[in-house]
Amino acid sequence: MGLMDELLADLRAETAELDAMVRGLDPASWELPTPAEGWAVRDQISHLAWFDDAATAAATDPDGFRAALPAFLGRGESAVDELAAASRGLTPGQVHEWFRAARARSLDAFALLDARARLPWYGPDMSAASFVTARLMETWAHGQDVADALGAVRVPTARLRHVATLGVRAMPYGFAVRGLTPPADPIRVELTMPDGSRWTAGPAGAADTVRGTALDFCLLVVQRRHLDDTSLELRGEGARAWARIAQAFAGLPGKGRAPLGSGRSSGHPSGLSQGQTR
Repeated sequence: MGLMDELLADLRAETAELDAMVRGLDPASWELPTPAEGWAVRDQISHLAWFDDAATAAATDPDGFRAALPAFLGRGESAVDELAAASRGLTPGQVHEWFRAARARSLDAFALLDARARLPWYGPDMSAASFVTARLMETWAHGQDVADALGAVRVPTARLRHVATLGVRAMPYGFAVRGLTPPADPIRVELTMPDGSRWTAGPAGAADTVRGTALDFCLLVVQRRHLDDTSLELRGEGARAWARIAQAFAGLPGKGRAPLGSGRSSGHPSGLSQGQTR
């Protein structure tokens, strides 16, 4: 199986898991609040649908996408909230069908791409392989918000390796977007995957390390859990500095999430990435 085939298969599987969570929900459940402040389940799904259509445009008409990009970015951080609000006149059934259709269109478009093709987006251009990986990351992250709203517990899968990869690759960007200097010394990441296997990134023997489960790391880098609500083990000031700002997405830094039980409402990332990781 080639790289794009593998990524597309995993994106389809992640899509199917999210679809199963919302399939058959009663109308009231679509309106349940999620941890993203001001957003209900319906907003998480319409958000994915809107940016799936945008992803299809980026893949099939990159010049047209680039031409429209300044106008969208000029709307500022409020753009994604405005998009969510504009979709609230749709019924839950319409939102669900929109997501299904938009995701199918994007998958068809991605299947025609070479893994190395460069695609425009709301952050830096990406290879097609990274683009599909980022769509999977977005699906998993927004799926976590839906699961939290519904009180559902998802079973972690090997697909977390894709989210972890983006989290590591985005480390320098996370510092740069905040005007901070990345750590001079390398950081080693050692994660336990759901099947018990080991996933690593960074040079062996590095003094700075991040260790823990892939689930905790991925929840941190998509800003769905506060560092205090994970069991990650951090060694070295560079690792600690990174963990405080980690984001797996390009765009403006997000607010992250408040610690569970803090009494504060959950914040949400505000950076535009593969869609905004709200």
